[in-house]
Amino acid sequence: MKTITSITLIFLLSGYTFAQSSNEAKVLLDKAYATYETSNGIRLLFKAIMTDKEGTVYEPQSGEAYIKGDKFKLEMEAMDIWFDGKTQWVLMKDLNEVNISAPTATEIASISPLALLGIYKNGFTLKAPASKTINGRSTHLIDMVPVNQNKDFKSITAAIDKESGNIIQVIITMADGMKNRIDISGYNTNHQFTDTTFRFEKNDHPGVEIVDLR
Repeated sequence: MKTITSITLIFLLSGYTFAQSSNEAKVLLDKAYATYETSNGIRLLFKAIMTDKEGTVYEPQSGEAYIKGDKFKLEMEAMDIWFDGKTQWVLMKDLNEVNISAPTATEIASISPLALLGIYKNGFTLKAPASKTINGRSTHLIDMVPVNQNKDFKSITAAIDKESGNIIQVIITMADGMKNRIDISGYNTNHQFTDTTFRFEKNDHPGVEIVDLR
């Protein structure tokens, strides 16, 4: 669950000001974020690798994300998550159980994929971009450090593909020393999702135990 939480912590939205940030980095992130925000439907693939403070590498977690405005669906090996803008369903595959909840505004902010790029707005200092080849691509590498050192994050690094303008990697270093690297591929903004994509359908999962936590 900590792995999944770290993945979704990338998706944090807010509207704070910048403190001594690089204007070039902000322009790059603004452009990438606008692409997400204006798309009618986004599909992307991701692979997350977590390392603890002792250097132990955990089993990689791969998945797909489907996004439409504030609605999303995450498909992963261990669980699937749906959010239709109001209700959230979390299907834990090994338990054959789905938990239903009505997330608070804060909880929604912590799991919204639209905020994959929006996290830079949340009180982070943006360092000037550096050039680096990531996964065979030439990228702008932007380090983000929280203004408030008491935050859960120690730093976040985003790699933006110079050619496409899309984020292809995010590295999150937590305050406790845990590090999560998320590689993003298969990014496509041309999807037209129906609202049913973002709701759990009981008839499609016969035998699943439903736990309503609302």
